[in-house]
Amino acid sequence: MTRGRAPTRAIELELRAAGHEVVVGIDEVGRGAWAGPLSVGAAVVPLDRRVNGIRDSKLLSERDRERLFDRIADWCVAWAVGSASEVECDDLGMAAAQRLACRRAIEGLGIEPDAAVTDGTWDFVSPLVPTVRMGVGADRRCLSVATASILAKVVRDREMRRLAHDHPYWAFDTNKGYPCPVHKAALQGYGPSAIHRRSWVFMDHYVPWTGVRRVVRSDQPTLF
Repeated sequence: MTRGRAPTRAIELELRAAGHEVVVGIDEVGRGAWAGPLSVGAAVVPLDRRVNGIRDSKLLSERDRERLFDRIADWCVAWAVGSASEVECDDLGMAAAQRLACRRAIEGLGIEPDAAVTDGTWDFVSPLVPTVRMGVGADRRCLSVATASILAKVVRDREMRRLAHDHPYWAFDTNKGYPCPVHKAALQGYGPSAIHRRSWVFMDHYVPWTGVRRVVRSDQPTLF
């Protein structure tokens, strides 16, 4: 069951009226997880058709997101999901990793957008797209951003369920790498898996194994 008001194309239409022909919605997922990749979805949606039920992915159940996924993928003019691995998150830092995942998503579109819409107040899209419109709540209000959020969430969730087969103790199939009581207990009992982000502060509090240390970066590389 969907919740909240349906997102609209108002921002996309405003940008097109200003002369931007290809407007892409962008949203990230996995930034707050302790394990697995950080993923960024990018979606260019049609102006004359829509798929009913699209909302910000956080407002939908996992079952509803999966049900919508194929319909949304077929409906989009273009879409892609780019990811930065847990190793890249550790080596680059989260800001640079998010920019990297965004670059991979935009490159995967197969078309070159001249404007982008994304949620929040931090611009991780420039200079990949010439014009970037940011706004808190864009994932709820803007159709292309809500679409990107669903695509990114389903792709990342599927990857975490796949990884759970090789790393069964941390319950990645249910928590998707985010903190929860089962995940924290597994870290205390088994330590981190191969897909945990070892530069994160949870390594100081939930991993008692002295042989597995937190990764500390000596510098902050940039991508642009």
